[in-house]
Order: sequence, then structure tokens, then C-alpha cells
Amino acid sequence: MLAICKYLLNTSTELSILLISGSPVLHSFRMPQGLDYIKLPCLGRDESGKISAKFLRKKPQEVTRLRSEIIKTAIINFEPDLILVDKKPYGLQGELKSTLIYLEQYSPQTKLVLLLRDIIDAPSITIEQWRQNNYYQALQYYYDQILVVGMPEIFDITKEYNFPENITSKTRFCGYIDRDYGYKQPQVIRQELNLKADEKLVLVTPGGGGDGYHLVKTYLQGLEQLPPQSKIRSLVIYGPEMPKDLSQNIWQLVQQFLHVHLLEFTDDLASYINAADTVICMGGYNTICEVLSLKKKAIVIPRMKPVQEQWIRAQRMGKMGLFMTINPNQLTPKSILEAVLGSINHDHSFSHVDRLDLKALPRISYYLYNLVYGSYYCFFYNKEKLYDIIDVYSLKAVS
Repeated sequence: MLAICKYLLNTSTELSILLISGSPVLHSFRMPQGLDYIKLPCLGRDESGKISAKFLRKKPQEVTRLRSEIIKTAIINFEPDLILVDKKPYGLQGELKSTLIYLEQYSPQTKLVLLLRDIIDAPSITIEQWRQNNYYQALQYYYDQILVVGMPEIFDITKEYNFPENITSKTRFCGYIDRDYGYKQPQVIRQELNLKADEKLVLVTPGGGGDGYHLVKTYLQGLEQLPPQSKIRSLVIYGPEMPKDLSQNIWQLVQQFLHVHLLEFTDDLASYINAADTVICMGGYNTICEVLSLKKKAIVIPRMKPVQEQWIRAQRMGKMGLFMTINPNQLTPKSILEAVLGSINHDHSFSHVDRLDLKALPRISYYLYNLVYGSYYCFFYNKEKLYDIIDVYSLKAVS
């Protein structure tokens, strides 16, 4: 969502964007002029899918009620022309319902758009959940448009999730989000890590790290089998959400290695990805977009619980030759080391990546501006040429 906000602000100096988020690390990112945010109390989900308060000693329903009131109050006072909702039509635990009812009664001119990633969960599970939560009705009744940051050639959610025609007609596939190169050049990162010209850098990043301990530990155990003369060097960014006792275990494990660097978090992950020769990661949307945008060799070990989003994404993209996928149930020190050595020693062709549509940001901008200003509104992107705008205009609704 932050990438979309930044892109929108680059296209217009007249925007004010208020970002409402429960991310525990939102404050760590650099915010552009024109963007401010409200931090919601955190709710977390364990491997079984159970929701709980992440930090507050409150019941989840109490935190949900608090979040709902904060969101509604913010929207009443901010008076937005358009609201872009992430993932769930009614928000997490239905926290948006009262706001949607308010907008219908007192601000019907406000446009509502739902942003969906390429994949939500396994079709059978998603369809059942959407029916139980009345999400199909919500999209039909409240929302003006649904934007999908993905490609139907990889996963057509309108078909996979049985969208009825009145929702399919509102749905636009925008492609994947192209990520920038970060703030630092690769040579700067390599100098900071004291890497020699002939040494190879493997970056290990399990995203937020909440469930990344097994991946990181298994990788470090695999390094024990490396020959002493190996030119492989490692940077592990284990994530701020890894439980403290587990992150301490990682720090202890790393002490035996001379060529492993360890970080908890960076607000500039793209720079480290760009400097790496191979990336080991999970299958989260943002990380995958960064890896593919920067055309990096990757070994993806996707999460399979509590939802299958990452697993499906990794399978579909892995079959396209975009990266190597390891089933997490088959992850061992030996298998991950063999994958790393194979990746480092193999000259990978990135011709498959060229088939990936990475123009989501200009398309999202067009659709949002079009909703606010009308079908005849046209504006010129600061960094886009005229033929790019024509290409955006030529997009059609999914049918």
C-alpha cells in the first residue's frame, strides 16, 4: 500500500493521503510529503488462523471495536474523496462495517475501491469464507471498483473465486507492482559488508519474521556443511516480528560463522536485494515483487499456514521459471544448501521475468483518478511517456 501512496504523490502535488494501518513497523519507513498515517492497535494471527491482540492486554473483539472507532472517526474528519481498502471488503474482523454504513448515509459521493493481491487463499476456502462473511454482497453494494495487483494468466481470481458477473464487471487486473532499486547502490552495500569482488552474497529474509525462525535456522545449519574455501557470504534480515527468544537463538547460532551478517530490520530491503547474488525468502507478495522487479535469482520457501496464498503463488510462478521453490515440509539443511550452490553456480536467464506485467502502479493511478475526476479526466505522469498513458487507457474490464 505504501508503494501505491508514494506513486500517487509523485503524479500530483495536490493530493493528501491518510494511511490507516495496523503495521507494527509502519513508523520505520520514510514517508513522502503529502502522506501521513494513523497507527491502529495491532491484531495478530497464529498458524491456526486465530486472531489475538498483538501487544495490548485486551480481548480481540475489544481491540477490533477500538480500531473500528478510530477508522470511522478519521474518515469522518478527513472527508476523503476516495477510500482504497486493502484485502477485506469489511476490514479485519468486520471493523469497516460501521464506516461503510456511515458513508452510504452521509457521504455517498465518496468512492470506494477494494485492492486485492493476486491470490487470497485456496479457492474452496476463499469462496466459503466470502459467502459466510457476505463479502460478495459487500462488493456489489458498497464498492465502485476492485483492483487486482496480479495477472489473470497466473491466477484469475474472478474465475477461481466464482465472482458473479456484477462483481467481475467492476474488477480490473493491474499487473504486479514494480519496485524501485532502493536508496543505496549495490557496490555501497557490498562495501558496508566488506565483500570482496569474487565473493557471492546470499540474502536471507523471512519477511516480518513472525514465522521465519525455521527457515533462518535451517539455512544456518546448512552453512555448517560449506567447505572452508567457499566464497559464499550471507546477510540474514530476520524481521522485527520474530519472537525475542527465537531471535536470540539466531544471534547465538551466528557466532560460529565468520561470514554471516545479521540485521533485525531495514526500511530499505530493495537495496539489499539488489546487491545480492541470490535471495532466499518466503512467498509474500511484496518480497516476491521486489525480487522479480530487480531480476534476482531466488529460492522461495513459502508459508503454507494459516492461508495458502504464498504456496499457490510460489507454485504458479515457480512453474513459469521465475524462481526455485522448496516445499517447506521438505526443507532441510542439505536441501537448502544444495539449492544455494545450484543458484550461485548457475547463470540464470531472466527472459521469463520479461513476461511478467509490472505496470500496476500507473494503472492503479489511472483507475483511481478516473473514479474521482470522471472518465474524461487525463493527467500526465511525471515519469511516464505518452504511449504508456495510452496503454493504460486501453485496458478493459475483465469479462
